[in-house]
Amino acid sequence: MHDKTRATLYAMLCVALWALIPVVAKLGQSRLDNHQFLFWSSLVSFSVIALSVLLTGRAYHIRAYTRGDWLWFTFLGLLGTYIYYLFLYLGYSRSSGMEVLVIQYTWPILIVVFSLFILKERLNTRKGLAILLGFIGVVLVLTKGQIALIQIDNPAVISLVAIGAACFALFSVLSKKVTREPLGVVMIYFLVASLASLCSMLILSDFALPAASDLPPILLNGVLVNGFSYVFWVLALRSAEASYLAPFTFITPVLSAVYLILFFNEPFIAAYGIGLALVVTGGLINSVGARPAQSGAPSA
Repeated sequence: MHDKTRATLYAMLCVALWALIPVVAKLGQSRLDNHQFLFWSSLVSFSVIALSVLLTGRAYHIRAYTRGDWLWFTFLGLLGTYIYYLFLYLGYSRSSGMEVLVIQYTWPILIVVFSLFILKERLNTRKGLAILLGFIGVVLVLTKGQIALIQIDNPAVISLVAIGAACFALFSVLSKKVTREPLGVVMIYFLVASLASLCSMLILSDFALPAASDLPPILLNGVLVNGFSYVFWVLALRSAEASYLAPFTFITPVLSAVYLILFFNEPFIAAYGIGLALVVTGGLINSVGARPAQSGAPSA
């Protein structure tokens, strides 16, 4: 399978799973706060990925990690699996979901910006147009075609969501430099998130066991939305440029709108269709004529 095709497949799997974030965040925080929900979700993610590492015989990869590897993976785990979701869940619990989604999806744009400086990638007209169309499509979907609906009612919380988005963009760009076997690396990420969220929960919140009604969103979030989606994302980053993958992520909020329609009976409006068309067009523009990933890039 061609590197670009493999990367696109992995990216689309991530998109389908990440689109569930608003749903699980809404359902999972009906009783738990963002610290508690993040802890239990991260613990489930770590447990499932660790079990997969053991069952697939990949534990020997972890034994080969150097001290530098552990420090680097800890730093990436804090960026991409702790800070990002801690602030994101806070946003969904305390601010308008529309505001949070718009700010959340600045991270694909920031990926391109960070890639220019860190990975020395080039921003050409094709990538720039794809990003622009994707962002316009996202805004149309999230505002339902009424741009004036975006009003920042809670600037402090929204600022934290923006910081989290920047952290995830930096995590994605820096993950291009990770050459270790991805399953073990992702396990470390969620180990870090579990420990960090446990500490913040005990310091800033209270220890709370999830009720029976909290378990479905926690398990869905822990196993798929956060867990294995990170494996797919790391594999995608190994097969293509980060800036190539960024526009595909704009499909995520469009799918989120579809999920909201299916699960919460929200009406479908014309802006959703227009937004989806812009997102797909942006993805196609970004894909057609794109050069293969450099041969020096690490492979899965």
